[in-house]
Amino acid sequence: FMVQQPQEQLLATAGQTITLSCTTSGVGPIGPVEWLKGRGNENKTIYPQTSSSPRVTRVVNGSNTDFSIHIRDVQPEDAGIYYCVKYRRSVGQSTPLQIFQSGKGTVVSVHAKPTTPVVFGPEQRAGTGESATFTCETGGFFPRSISVRWLKNQAPISAQQPQISAGQSNSSYSLSSRVTLTLQQEDVRSQLACEVQHPTLPAPLRGTYRLREALRVSPSVRLLPEPSSVDVNQTLNLSCRAEGFYPRKVAVSWLENGREVKVENTARAAETPQGLFELSSLLEVQATEEKNGSVFACRVLHDGQEPVSRTLTLWIAVPAK
Repeated sequence: FMVQQPQEQLLATAGQTITLSCTTSGVGPIGPVEWLKGRGNENKTIYPQTSSSPRVTRVVNGSNTDFSIHIRDVQPEDAGIYYCVKYRRSVGQSTPLQIFQSGKGTVVSVHAKPTTPVVFGPEQRAGTGESATFTCETGGFFPRSISVRWLKNQAPISAQQPQISAGQSNSSYSLSSRVTLTLQQEDVRSQLACEVQHPTLPAPLRGTYRLREALRVSPSVRLLPEPSSVDVNQTLNLSCRAEGFYPRKVAVSWLENGREVKVENTARAAETPQGLFELSSLLEVQATEEKNGSVFACRVLHDGQEPVSRTLTLWIAVPAK
């Protein structure tokens, strides 16, 4: 009796149907022929003769000599060594089925494309002149050979050595690559890209990230006008300008002698041609005698940072009686 398993190696691409060949010749003992993946305690029955699976089917149904099988939609986790095994049925033994003879084994490798790269930014925004680290991740690919490159506004930039790690069964791999950049104000218009190239790909796969998602540009704040003094009962329009900031979320509050008198929110912020934002807030003040020496403050709160304040003291010219 002979179990003939002619295929030593089989290479497939994820999603394909593969055929594992196995035939027997001669007369053997009573017992089934089954397919196992792996050896020893690690083996797993792929095709038991007593049942069927929608993904694993016989090539020749009912044959007593051809035990070849099809495996549909193979995935990286299907990689491994497959054995065609003839069992002997024993009577009165604690283990009724014992291996009588096994094929030499077929090594199945499944080539799989990497997933589309995803680029992650830092958890918190970085201000202009500060460093931020970005991570590119992809996975599910086989074989291990893969390359990665980073681009900022289509220009290549240097990155750290990528980390490539194997899954539990070594049937697929994942990649993590990092790059650190010093962000500038003009990066509000910049784009970061991560490209991976793999033997299974006709063209590189790309993941992108807009640097404005990680950037914070703090506003410059001005309080106008700055009069030396005003006439009594004159109406004075104070203007607080917050300029050149990103992101849009900002709040402007006015205080008179430390007491809040008006609040403006982000809804009125306008975008500039540079992609930043600006906001003007007005406060009308009636210059009564009681307000002489009052301190007015404009306070700008941006992106959860410490507020920026500008103040002026109102001096009122009271005519001699």
